Amino acid sequence: MTEEENELIKQAFRDKNWHDIKSTDSWVIFKVMSEFVEGFEKLAQIGPCVSIFGSARTPPDHDHYRITEEIAAHLVRDGYGVITGGGPGIMEAANKGAAREGGKSVGLNIDLPFEQMSNPYIDRDKLINFHYFFVRKVMFVRYSQGFIVMPGGFGTLDELFEAVTLIQTEKIGRFPIVLMGRRYWQGLFDWIKDILLAENKISPEDLDLINIVETPQEAVAVINEFYTKYLLSPNF
Repeated sequence: MTEEENELIKQAFRDKNWHDIKSTDSWVIFKVMSEFVEGFEKLAQIGPCVSIFGSARTPPDHDHYRITEEIAAHLVRDGYGVITGGGPGIMEAANKGAAREGGKSVGLNIDLPFEQMSNPYIDRDKLINFHYFFVRKVMFVRYSQGFIVMPGGFGTLDELFEAVTLIQTEKIGRFPIVLMGRRYWQGLFDWIKDILLAENKISPEDLDLINIVETPQEAVAVINEFYTKYLLSPNF
């Protein structure tokens, strides 16, 4: 953190006393409520969708971009819509693949001080902007039939482990989670198995929550096979 950034943080605390902070927090409740209401109203009408996560920094000429676009197109052909974080990189590729096939292309965009702007491949009536990460994550989990996770950074890992934790603790129903690319994800999975499981921090069946695949066809097959195996319908 730079010296200038440190000074701005100090200034923010100097300018607010405890009463100001409490008053501000009370008004935040209404903004949070409005984001939930808008999200619920719009997303309740979209039908079955799969969320695709990954790095916003992935350029259009990268293999991961091309693979993501192909995955989204496959999902649409199988009757799903696609939900992304609405921004560039992997998110743009997923929305582009869905739009190319004429499928539902949903974007849950987040207001950030850098790098995040909505991409042009989201359906106009299916772009929702959020200020709060936690509200946005609720929408991803509540309205997704599955997660397909491309290589990404801290935000991608956050969304992945949020979903795994909620399923593991039975706070939400189980849905398929797919990681694309063994080279990228296998080391993390091995650490989970060799350290977390070996030290009894998780249960053996928790490993079954995650599927690692290599091709777009395999990724979509995991989603379809899940609903066939468990005799479930993805809310068509």
